[in-house]
Amino acid sequence: MADQLAKGEEFEKKAVKKLNGWGLFGSKYEDAADLFDKSANSYKLAKSWDKAGSTYTKLAGCHLKVESKHEAAQAYVDAANAYKKTSIKEAISCMEQAVNLFCDIGRLSMAARYLKEIAELYESDQNIELAIGYFEKAADLFQNEEVTTSANQCKQKVAQFAAQLEQYEKAIKIYEEIARHSLKSNLLKYGVKGHLLNAGLCQLCKGDIVAITKALDEYQDLDPTFSGTRECRLLADTAGAIDEEDVTKFTDVVKEFDSMTPLDPWKTTLLLRVKEKLKAKELEEDDLT
Repeated sequence: MADQLAKGEEFEKKAVKKLNGWGLFGSKYEDAADLFDKSANSYKLAKSWDKAGSTYTKLAGCHLKVESKHEAAQAYVDAANAYKKTSIKEAISCMEQAVNLFCDIGRLSMAARYLKEIAELYESDQNIELAIGYFEKAADLFQNEEVTTSANQCKQKVAQFAAQLEQYEKAIKIYEEIARHSLKSNLLKYGVKGHLLNAGLCQLCKGDIVAITKALDEYQDLDPTFSGTRECRLLADTAGAIDEEDVTKFTDVVKEFDSMTPLDPWKTTLLLRVKEKLKAKELEEDDLT
């Protein structure tokens, strides 16, 4: 490790010397870039991540001097990957530089890929609002490039987080849109009932029985096979329990579904929110009697 660290420092010194010395404009930066690349690789082998990240940004600068934007963007990505080990803030900053360069040269699917990575970094840092913004940007670019599967993955993340933040209407629109789009594809049809269930759970969280009933009718019109699914029955039966203000019935319906198809933490969280509201309403009415 110490040997690789020393090598990295030696290559970096040579690169700086090359930049400060005399030479033909283009070749000077190309030679320095080669040395910075070797330096960064040595730092990576030494697990000196900050030094590797910093050196990759210097490499990117060399590429930009000779208008090699694609290579510069890739160097910023390499810098970001090194910084991920030590500083999410630095990693995001480098990834954003890469995104801007990929956009400049028309590599929009690459830009979208790294916008999604930025979103995932914010997600890992529990910064949900910023994660939503970057997942939305990534979804737009993926959609423009007709990379539908990736666009839908990003949209589902936006909907998931919007619901977590109690932005239910936003989540509902996204899930319904993905469901409508998925019906047009034989490959994606199988996922429609899941998207409609997610939209329906967000409807339950809003607590408007009229809106829930209307939505269920619309979902069955949209996909005639939905009415025969356990997902549809879960929504209809929980809506019935809410209408009857029956906490026990609500709990039994959810338990029965969960015993056959285990609920993930996101769905469980939303159903618990609905149950808590229902319990609060029940207690309120008990107080009045």
